[in-house]
Amino acid sequence: MRACWRRCPARWGGERDTVTVVGKLVVVGVGLIGGSLALALREAGAVASVVGIGRSRANLDDAKACGIVDRAYRIDDDWRAELGDADIVLIAAPVAQFASLFAAVAPHLGAATVVTDAGSSKQDVIAAARAALGERFAQFVPAHPIAGSERSGAAAADASLYRGRSVIITPAAETSASAVARVESMWRATGANVSRLDAGAHDRIFAAVSHLPHILAHTLVADLASRPNADALFAQAGPGFRDFTRIAASSPEMWRDVALGNRDALLAEIGAFSEALARITRSIAAGDGDALEALFARSRDARNRLQRDSMLRVRDNE
Repeated sequence: MRACWRRCPARWGGERDTVTVVGKLVVVGVGLIGGSLALALREAGAVASVVGIGRSRANLDDAKACGIVDRAYRIDDDWRAELGDADIVLIAAPVAQFASLFAAVAPHLGAATVVTDAGSSKQDVIAAARAALGERFAQFVPAHPIAGSERSGAAAADASLYRGRSVIITPAAETSASAVARVESMWRATGANVSRLDAGAHDRIFAAVSHLPHILAHTLVADLASRPNADALFAQAGPGFRDFTRIAASSPEMWRDVALGNRDALLAEIGAFSEALARITRSIAAGDGDALEALFARSRDARNRLQRDSMLRVRDNE
C-alpha cells in the first residue's frame, strides 16, 4: 500500500453556504479526481457514506486505507446493487469507458439517483449518456472540475484539491433542474466555485487552454526522449523545462481519451497554433528582432494578467 498524499481539513474564510449533505456517494473510478471529491466531502461533513468502484484491487485498498471509501468493489464484482439507494453516482474513469459505464449503471439507478461525471470533454460525454441512459438521461448532470495534478491514483487524493477552483456544469436541455442543483451543492461543499457553460463552448475553450498545452508538453518530451542524445538533453534540463513539461507526467490513458473525445476542437487549436508557430519561425529566420520582442512582450503581459487575476480569485475565496 502506498502512503496517502494528504488529508487537509477544508477551511474557508468568512461565511459559507449551507451544504446539502450527500447521503450515499458512489464513485466509479477512485483516483485523484474521484478520491479528492470524496475526501473533501468527508472533511466538510457533507457525505454519510462513500462506495468506491475501480479496476485495481491495490488502488481500492489504498482508497480504504486513506479513508476515502467505506466499501470498495472491483469493476468485475457485483456492485450494481449499491446504485438503487445512492444519492449521487460520480463517473470519474477515463472518458473512453463512459459509454460502457453508463450502460452498466442505467438499469440499476434509483428514481432519485443523480449521475454526474468529471470528464474533460463534454459533448461526447453527453452523447454517450443520452444513448445509454435512455429515460434516465434527465438524471445525468455533465460536469468538469478544473483541477488536477500529474499524480494519480487514490493515494494521491487531496481534500483541498478543489478549494477555490472552478467546476463547470454543462447541462443539456433535458437535464433535471433539481439534479443540477444537487450536483452544484455537492461541489460547493468542497470549496469549489461552480458555474454553468454550454457544452460546445466548454469544449472549444478547453481545447485551447487545457488540451492543447497537454498535447504540446507530451509531444516535446516524447520527441526529445526519442533522440540519440536524450540522456544528455534531459541531464541539462533546467527548471523552465520542468515547469513547462510537468503535465507530461499525467495519465497517458486519460489524455488519449481527451484528445480523441474532443477531436474536432483540438484539431482546430492545433491548426491555429501551427500557424502561430510558422509566424515566429519566419521572424527568427528573417532576424526580425522587433517582431520577436513584440510577441514576447504580449505574451509576458498576458501571463502576468493571468497570474494577477488568479491570485485575486484565491484571495477572494480565503
